[in-house]
Order: sequence, then structure tokens, then C-alpha cells
Amino acid sequence: MSINNSYFSRNNTLISNSFVNTGRNPVMELFYGEGSLVNPIGYTRFIFDLDLTLLKEKVTQGIISTGCTTNIKHTLRMTNTSYFDKDFLNGKTSQGRLRATSFDLILFRIPYVNLDSDQPQNWDEGVGYDYYDVITGIENDKNYSDRPSNWYQTTTIGVWEQPGIYDNNNGGLFPFSGLTIVDTQHFEFGDENIEFDMTNEINDLLQGGIPNCVGWGIAYLPQVENLSGTTGTYSVGFFTRHTQTFYEPFLETTYDDLIEDDRNSFSLGKANKLYLYIYEDGDFKNLDVPPSVTITDPSGNVVINNQLSCLKTKGVYEITVPPLLGYHTPCIFQDVWKNVVMDGFILPDVYNEFVLYPVQKNIQIGTSTNDPSIYGFDFFGIKQDEKIFNTDIRKVGVIIKQAYTTNKMLPKVEAFYRIYVREGTTEVQVQDWTKLNRTPNEYYFIFDTRDKIPNEYYVDLKVISSGEINTYKKQIKFQIVNKK
Repeated sequence: MSINNSYFSRNNTLISNSFVNTGRNPVMELFYGEGSLVNPIGYTRFIFDLDLTLLKEKVTQGIISTGCTTNIKHTLRMTNTSYFDKDFLNGKTSQGRLRATSFDLILFRIPYVNLDSDQPQNWDEGVGYDYYDVITGIENDKNYSDRPSNWYQTTTIGVWEQPGIYDNNNGGLFPFSGLTIVDTQHFEFGDENIEFDMTNEINDLLQGGIPNCVGWGIAYLPQVENLSGTTGTYSVGFFTRHTQTFYEPFLETTYDDLIEDDRNSFSLGKANKLYLYIYEDGDFKNLDVPPSVTITDPSGNVVINNQLSCLKTKGVYEITVPPLLGYHTPCIFQDVWKNVVMDGFILPDVYNEFVLYPVQKNIQIGTSTNDPSIYGFDFFGIKQDEKIFNTDIRKVGVIIKQAYTTNKMLPKVEAFYRIYVREGTTEVQVQDWTKLNRTPNEYYFIFDTRDKIPNEYYVDLKVISSGEINTYKKQIKFQIVNKK
């Protein structure tokens, strides 16, 4: 599994019945309650839009492919400002608001069309920073702004069809019941991070099922917004796209591009996978259509006839071969890849071979146990402590060897990698444990810096052997820097 992060292109917090704009605030606060002399009365709603340019590019290029799997997931992630310190629970914010607990938040799609004028509800982020004009009448209060967007306005000359986007009493010009609710998340303690499932929403958008989209919003359920009799204001906070920390909100897309090539370890009686790799001038290249595969046994009998392959990722085609039984092993099979068409040109069939090994090759039976193996690693593609521009895509090769031996690549090892940054003594996960790609001649993973925040990154490796899980910390350390 690999990931792609899509970041916010704009965001803002709408304060009920107010012209105040807070689009540049590094933290958004969702609050509700009857307020007090020092706190606003009402509630807020957060709106945002996503920059899906890189995600769409990867889908178009086949880097993210549905050819071999439909296992693509999109998760909206926002970090709670109370996540790091449990002392914040059941306390007050710096503004004197009580911390909200036991509530539900909804993720909704902003209605595209303004019903009155049949025009899209395009909106601007604004330049405001805080909620209050604390220096009323003095022009140098640069943080306060009532420029759009806000509760009433989308732009200087545009207004929301319904102030606040929708009416939580199911009245007005656009009732709550007319919204598209993408997901709902329960918060028991109020310090949980946002993890909204947007899989169906984003897939529909990518496939053209949502032809026009002006963004999404996050809000309390109407029952919470309409609570009466509260003695104060309750709030929960999350970092916005203007945060100066590493915790910028994003849409995380996970997709299956794992390559596990069994050509060098094809086993009798097991399902095995074969791949065809297409390059043009050293770069992966897609064919016009997936090729088909015919496999013949040592006697020339056809085992698989013109089975269609699938696109695993850009330039890589996969076929799963069902278990082969009844053969005296080892023996040699031939796989022929047909209908190889590139840019309208029909290329010659591709002939390959693989050896079918007995199942006992990978099984040890006896009176003694195996000692766990200790591994060493070498890398190419990223240098230790290298500074990498955030426009690079690196193929990182991993040479796995038994420790204190020569650089002989082990043929089949269950190896994983993870990527993270450090905030003090805390490891902030960027990519969870992910299997290394395995081809007939190498182990590797692809690291795309274009969707990563400039920072210092670390790579750990993990190998499972003889029932043990051995983790090798900080095998690579590098920095991603901005290219201006």
C-alpha cells in the first residue's frame, strides 16, 4: 500500500450571524453554546476545499490504478489541538471556553448551485485571523476582518443561498435535510483527531459523478448547535492549513500498488504472481491496453490461455496464476505476453520463463528450530542526510543481506518500511508499515516528495523471521526542502 496526501487549497470558519472572517487562523474552533460576556453566542462551521491536482494526475497516469484492485481509500485527517496533552481534557481553552466532549461532527458537501441565480456558490478564504476587533476604531488592527467569506457572503458581491450554508431547523432556503452528508464521527473525549471517510465521495468526484464541487464543511449535528440552557461556550479545535506546525490537515489516499513477483520463487500448489515491466527511455510507460498471457508447461500443453492481465501501477502489469499441481519439479514453464500495444504500434510478443519449484523448497520440517536471522541493509536512490527537493520522485532500492555477510540479495524476505518525522521525542507517522516491492532482481519502494511537507524524515525497516519481528531504526535520514 502507498499513500498520496492532498492538502487544503482554502479554508475558513463561519461564525453564526456574524460578518467576521477567520480564514487565516492557524487553528479553527468549532464552538456552540449560549455564550457569555467574553464569548460569542451561537456556533461555528468550518469550510474547506481540497487541491486534488496531484491525485488526479496519478490516477490519469495509472500510478494509482483500479486495474488490479478497487481497494482505494480516502480519509480526511485533521489534528486536534488537544491531542498532545491529556491535561486539556475537561478544562478551558485560552479564550475561557469549556472543552467540548461527547458530541458528533458531520462532514457535508457544500451545495454547488445557488438556487436563486443558478450560479455556483464559489467562495473566497478571506484574510481574517481572529474573532474580535479588540482595537475597535483603530485601523491598524490587521488581524480582524469582515471581508468575505463569512456567515452571509461568499465573495464581495456573492451571498450564500442560505446564511451559514444551511438552516439547522430544516427551514429557510436550504434546509439541513437537503445536505449531502459524507460522514459522521463521534468524539467521546473531545481530544480525538478527525478521521472522516471520504472514499465514496472522492471516488465519485474522480469518476465524474460529482461534476462540480465547491468544497466541504464540518459542523456539529443540528441537535448540538440548537442546545439551549448551556451556561457557557463549548469548543473543540483543529489545526488548519495555515498552521506553522507539521500538523497541516490533508486528505490521505491509500492504494494498493504492491509488487510481489514470484518469478524466481514460483511454488507448486500455490497461487503465484507474474509481472511485465514496461519502460520507455528508462521511465515506466503504460501500454494502450493490458496485454494477455498464455502459459505452457514443459510438454507444451497450454495451462493458461490468453488470460487478461491488469495494470498494477504505471508501466507494471500483473497476472495471478492459480495453483499448478501434478508436475514433477523442478520444471520450466513459458509465459507469453501478447497484444503488446504502445501508442498504436503493435510490438512483438514477449517470451519469458519461470521455474516451478517443489513446495518443500520453502518448508523446513525436522527436529531442530531455526535461529532468527539478523539482517543488514544497503540503499540506493536516497543518500544518508541528503537534502531532496519537494519536486522529486525517488525509487529507493533496498539490498537485504544477512548481517556480517556479503551483499547477496535474499530471494524472498517479508520486509517492511515506515516513514516518519520527529517532533521532540515524538515520532509523527507519515506512512505506516508497508511491504517493500519485490521484483526478480530487487527490493524497493517509491517515495514521492511532491505531497510531503518539508521536514527531516526517517525510514525504519522491519523483517519477520522465525517468528520474530526485528525493527531496524533510522536506517535512512534525509530532508525535504522547498524548491523556489
